[in-house]
Amino acid sequence: MKIVCQRNILLENINIVSKAVSSKSTLQILECILLKTDEFGFKLISNDLELGIETSTMEATVIEEGTVALEAKIFSEIIRKLPNDNVTITVDDNNVTHIECGKVKFKILGQSGNEFPYLPDVEKNKYYSISKMDFKNIIKQTLFAVSQDDIKPALTGELIQIKDGYLNIVAVDGFRIAYRQIKVDEEGDEVSIIVPSKALSEISKILSSDEEGNINMYFTDKHVLFDLQSCIVVSRLISGEFIKYEQTFTDEFTTVVHLKTEEFIMSLERASLISREAKKNPVVLKVENDKIIVTSNTEFGNSYDEIISEVLGNNIEIAFNPKYLLDAAKATDDEKISIYFNTPLSPCIIKNMEESNYKYLVLPLRLGKN
Repeated sequence: MKIVCQRNILLENINIVSKAVSSKSTLQILECILLKTDEFGFKLISNDLELGIETSTMEATVIEEGTVALEAKIFSEIIRKLPNDNVTITVDDNNVTHIECGKVKFKILGQSGNEFPYLPDVEKNKYYSISKMDFKNIIKQTLFAVSQDDIKPALTGELIQIKDGYLNIVAVDGFRIAYRQIKVDEEGDEVSIIVPSKALSEISKILSSDEEGNINMYFTDKHVLFDLQSCIVVSRLISGEFIKYEQTFTDEFTTVVHLKTEEFIMSLERASLISREAKKNPVVLKVENDKIIVTSNTEFGNSYDEIISEVLGNNIEIAFNPKYLLDAAKATDDEKISIYFNTPLSPCIIKNMEESNYKYLVLPLRLGKN
């Protein structure tokens, strides 16, 4: 095997596939990146058996076809330290790999590419297409609510539903629910799957904030493939049943508050300076007349703030972990939001004032005596 590739292009591809390299595995081969050259160009592949990533570039010159698996950490560090010039990689029959760039030369021992686990085969018959920028945004706007508790594996991922021309993505951690909806180009049947949070997190990191184009998604019973054009990401799906989240979003409320998002965020952040231990010392919202009074009272001190708001319905006093409210408010794109309340022990729902493309449900904390 022999190729010539510009150092920056090579490093960019290494950075992408490194996201699926195993760091704690009994199989040493999983700590490697597979380099493969054939008539289709130059590919880099990583696979930790849960998540796999493949990049492909036509900007490399393939002199001799072949494969080799190189330990990801040392290979990445070598390429990162090379000068910005063309890199020549040559692999002999014993997998000894020579890396040359200008006057710099390295020789490292690789492993046979035949031992490397290739990505699962996902047929590309039916697909669903969504804007890259939109997909990155909805991941960012929901991922914070994924559960970190392995006791309920289904909640350690996000539910992705596709039906009626829309993609719904939902995250639940037992204290809150994050829901986003977005239009999708539909080409197949309805879909309901649970995707591990790691896969979605890594996709979000790969995509730039202003990246144009679409992602195509393909599904099997056990895997999902995301074609990002620049690379392919294949993830194993989480088995199990997701909660019936639709039932938790009631349309019956006794109090509705419309307010400016930025003012709400700033007020919560100020109160959080006092409520260092949010579970023991929650932030209290007192809704009355034309304002929300935000207070925090702890052994460290207390805070008081007022937010001018449009209040419809009954007065209410209710306590929350401020972080959960902040995460939801910061995930919105709107200048104003609406918050819906029922009782001091019922969850509140945060959503936009006109559409229903996002909803955040947050459970309250029981008010104690100060």
